[in-house]
Amino acid sequence: MARGNPNAIALGPGKLYIAPLGTTEPTDLTTPWETVSAAWAALGYTNEGSSFAYSVDSENVEVAEELDPVAVALTSREGTVAFALAEMTAKNMQRALNGGDIVSGTGIVTFEPPDLGEEVRVMLGFESEDGEERWVYRKALQTGGLEIARRKGAEKAVIPCEFKLEKPAEAKLFKVIFDQARAA
Repeated sequence: MARGNPNAIALGPGKLYIAPLGTTEPTDLTTPWETVSAAWAALGYTNEGSSFAYSVDSENVEVAEELDPVAVALTSREGTVAFALAEMTAKNMQRALNGGDIVSGTGIVTFEPPDLGEEVRVMLGFESEDGEERWVYRKALQTGGLEIARRKGAEKAVIPCEFKLEKPAEAKLFKVIFDQARAA
């Protein structure tokens, strides 16, 4: 008698993607992201992969006649996607700071962050290393702090990112596409 489904075990960091809001979403596990829409761009190397967190806050509905709550009311929920970009580029700085200006010059590229209120929301995508699941986060804003440490030896500088998910106008926060082996 089988105790579980070994095909449903997910391993590896996977690949991250970013796109402007409203970009066409993947509908399967095989079409390359860039084919779904040229707007999807790979985020490249990360320091230790990525993490997705989802939490729900609630309050008990209590009445004088019962010791136990008679119901639980959900009061808020929050989703975040976090990772540290390992490639120190102007484009990744722009992504980590929700926009800004990149200007190419003679042998140089400069980056300046956006003005307050000019931040740009994005879509994020994740594909598991084995290609058996894809996640699409439909509206995200990088809200984490930016601290870039420079250390000796092989410890690289990284760009930390923590994107909070926002409710899109006409969709849910995110969707997940699973391979049939992971569906049950």
